[in-house]
Amino acid sequence: MKKVISDILLVLLGNAILAFGYAVFAIPANLIVGGATGIALTLEKIFYIDYTNIVFVINMMMLVIGLIFLGKSFVAGTLLSSFAFPIFLEIFENISYLQNISHDVLLCTIYAGICIGIGLGIVFRRGYSTGGMDVPPLIINQKTGISLASIINVCDIIILFMQIFFSSFEGILYGIIAVVISNYVLDKVLLIGERNIQVLIISSKHEQIADAIFKEINRGCTFMNVTTGYLHEPQHAVLSVISARQYPHINEVVLNIDPTAFIISNDIHSVKGRGFTLPNIDL
Repeated sequence: MKKVISDILLVLLGNAILAFGYAVFAIPANLIVGGATGIALTLEKIFYIDYTNIVFVINMMMLVIGLIFLGKSFVAGTLLSSFAFPIFLEIFENISYLQNISHDVLLCTIYAGICIGIGLGIVFRRGYSTGGMDVPPLIINQKTGISLASIINVCDIIILFMQIFFSSFEGILYGIIAVVISNYVLDKVLLIGERNIQVLIISSKHEQIADAIFKEINRGCTFMNVTTGYLHEPQHAVLSVISARQYPHINEVVLNIDPTAFIISNDIHSVKGRGFTLPNIDL
């Protein structure tokens, strides 16, 4: 129950931030945008219907299509977003103060990209979709096996081009900047709290190093069989995954034990297991 409540609150928060970026920064600045909002803005210019109503209709249509092709689990995960996003759009659009929060187009572009990226990231981190134009890429990916990221990018490019005829050249250029910023921020939000460092230590004193990692750094480790390249001697290497803030400590510990140790480190993401997503074992 706690997880369900947490998911609902975070999906609502993500949709609120996403809608805020569109309604307060992107749309008042006449920026071109992707997704269902981009299609709605194009249709608004043709049929003179408020874009928030069009977004709601698109979301409902995509929800039905998703139910047919992707099943009930997809609908359960996106139903809340399909209703919440257009409602938040309507709310923010009707607050007159927010519609005039800034007249600087570059500032609106930057903050539109930031808000859209954060909003999408929060929803995606919970394993849900924002609905709308997420559906066609998911169906195409399922039926053809083509990369989901590639399909989403193609769909967004098509939607952006649809708005070229109703936007100024500067609006197009600023819109592209907003899309780039939002994609960058989205990637960062998805990786928040997930950055760790994998350390591989090759040393003849591997037992002492492993013991020090257990006791001083409170991390586990694994022995790997390696063969040295110069002398062709069999040896053990110590593999451990640590947080970024522990990296200076493990360096100091290892070099105090063996100043000639060979240490290889690289960034990794999404670590699962003891000490990360599961409690430590008291040894």
